[in-house]
Amino acid sequence: MRPEAQSFPRQSARTRRFTLGQPRSFVVAEDGSRVAFLRSGSGDDPVNALWAFDIEPGAERLVADPRALLGHLDEDLPAAERARRERSRESAGGIVSYAADPLLRSAAFALAGRPFVADLGTAEVRSLPSATGAFDPRPSPRAGRLAYVSERTLRVIDLATGEDKLLAGDEDPEVSWGMAEFIAAEEMGRTRGYWWAPDGRSLVATRVDTTSVQELHLTDPSDPARPPVSIRYPAAGTPNADVSLFVLGLDGGRIEIGWDRGAFPYLVTVTWREGEPLTLLVQSRDQRATRVLRADPTTGATMMIREDRDPAWLEIVPGVPRWLADGRLVLTAERDDTRRLIFDDVPVTPPGLQVRRIVHVGADAVITASAEPTEAHLFRVSGDGEPKALTSDPGVHYGAAGGDVVVVVSATMERSGSVARLTRGGEDVGVIRSNAEAPFLRPNVMFGETPGRDLRCAVLFPTDAPAGALPVLLDPYGGPHSQRVLRARDAFLQSQWFADQGFVVLVADGRGTPGRGTAWERAVHGDLASPVLEDQIEALHAASEAHPGAFDLGRVAIRGWSFGGYLAALAVLRHPDVFHAAIAGAPVTDWRLYDTHYTERYLGRPDENPEAYTRSSIIDDAAKLECPLLLIHGLADDNVIAAHTLRLSAALLAAGRPHSVLPLSGVTHMTTPQEVVAENLLLFQVAFLREALKLDN
Repeated sequence: MRPEAQSFPRQSARTRRFTLGQPRSFVVAEDGSRVAFLRSGSGDDPVNALWAFDIEPGAERLVADPRALLGHLDEDLPAAERARRERSRESAGGIVSYAADPLLRSAAFALAGRPFVADLGTAEVRSLPSATGAFDPRPSPRAGRLAYVSERTLRVIDLATGEDKLLAGDEDPEVSWGMAEFIAAEEMGRTRGYWWAPDGRSLVATRVDTTSVQELHLTDPSDPARPPVSIRYPAAGTPNADVSLFVLGLDGGRIEIGWDRGAFPYLVTVTWREGEPLTLLVQSRDQRATRVLRADPTTGATMMIREDRDPAWLEIVPGVPRWLADGRLVLTAERDDTRRLIFDDVPVTPPGLQVRRIVHVGADAVITASAEPTEAHLFRVSGDGEPKALTSDPGVHYGAAGGDVVVVVSATMERSGSVARLTRGGEDVGVIRSNAEAPFLRPNVMFGETPGRDLRCAVLFPTDAPAGALPVLLDPYGGPHSQRVLRARDAFLQSQWFADQGFVVLVADGRGTPGRGTAWERAVHGDLASPVLEDQIEALHAASEAHPGAFDLGRVAIRGWSFGGYLAALAVLRHPDVFHAAIAGAPVTDWRLYDTHYTERYLGRPDENPEAYTRSSIIDDAAKLECPLLLIHGLADDNVIAAHTLRLSAALLAAGRPHSVLPLSGVTHMTTPQEVVAENLLLFQVAFLREALKLDN
């Protein structure tokens, strides 16, 4: 084994999978004059600082350094901030999020439960006296005030006088103001719960009542003296939080925004910008209907602007609804087996170009979209509906925009990490430096497509491949909302490391994954098991035929985390003729235990569609196990709770089926922040695979 390969697990853990030091969280001023972003000092520095790049004269400046502000890095975070970081899979520290006014004159952030406000022009930073546990501070659009959340209440600070005023609160411990509920943050992409009015004289804020949501208790068996952590977790078929919305005047006025919350209980997003109406996107519980509502902030009355329906479900697309400067509504719609951008009701992107995200809307729109699912590109769509590609190199491109300035962040197969270019009017005007560490490994990826369903696949061999057939390791995610086969080098670092341990590694994206059109995504409707597993088997056989003599189909393993963990366990339980060992990390084993919004989108409610849950869950398959299975689960996981693994393990034991369980004390759904855990998990998995497939015999 090469020395570089031996040290990769430590390097990957130390750099949080090579994300540290990368510039991120870009915001562009509405007039294009300035860009704000976060970046840490090196590839193993987990502490992000706030930076600004002025287009004129074309230079970056350090605005706020957490170590200088605090004298240390106090990670004793408020519970709400810890939860927000878990929902967003945040693995870094320091300044991990911030909010700014539209022209990027000032920005606000929280450190150690204290709000700070920074002048992005002078780099002057002020710490503001506040209530305890402050998080999610946001400056008013026209400066002068700062709102923040503290212990379930919403408060406002007058920056001139220092007056700290309670704007909304409730004595009921199950009621919070200005915060995103679990479902919104975990599944809808809405991590905030309040929005300033454009004139800064009022805010609109959520009131979240979790009284009816079931209470779960997460314990740490390694520390039995510690009391359990109680969470409100809405499992499939059970009640959700009751979410309402209010306009809160700085003068103490309060007006409820009214809509049919019985028929449309999910508040997907709120937008309220200069020159635009207060706009809501709401969704039905079965996710087959959405409505765009225009709200009158003076009366609370709403008017339906648009309703969409779909017999399966309607996907939430980041960045919409918005309004063009000329008053047309910007949305997406499923037409011609394509997620298309529409202005009012007119499609402005062509069939076959799958819209993934709306980056910015002003006089025109900047979007991320794909014609080829292994790539993502930036496009500017003019007001007359003409899309123009802003990127062309094969890879994954995303960014931020404001005015005529676009931050183009590009990840390709040509280099590790990503490059952040600043363009104005299509011309390069600067590059934002990355401090990320270069990986020791260089993946050697062969992309392919299967002759059957045209599955996108990637095959990786050992750097020093021996002659003859190699044991096979499938390394998928395989489920909705995530892809693994992307033309970005760093997407394959772990897969290459596993290959260098003596495997041929196969990564495949099957039905249900994004970027392939409406019918492709909806192929898993009512059955999260059969299509995804069939596609992994098709990919395995197609790759073996494409590389004659290279795949030892008598020694095939599969590994994965989250949905990938579910898929790995599913594979050895239902197809032991194909798969001979599996590593299932944080797997969903019974979909009745997973959350409402995700699960019901695909399977409906358990009481209305029990057969879909039977088809998709694997507890009842326990007696079928014939192959080595390693189950790994963090005991502090509040997304896929450890009961999933423990119930499967109990069923396996009851059926007399040997298996292995690795419990991770104090570990959540993401293992990245725990460096030692992240490193040794890779080493442990290789040791398990070698023994399970008898590679040392």
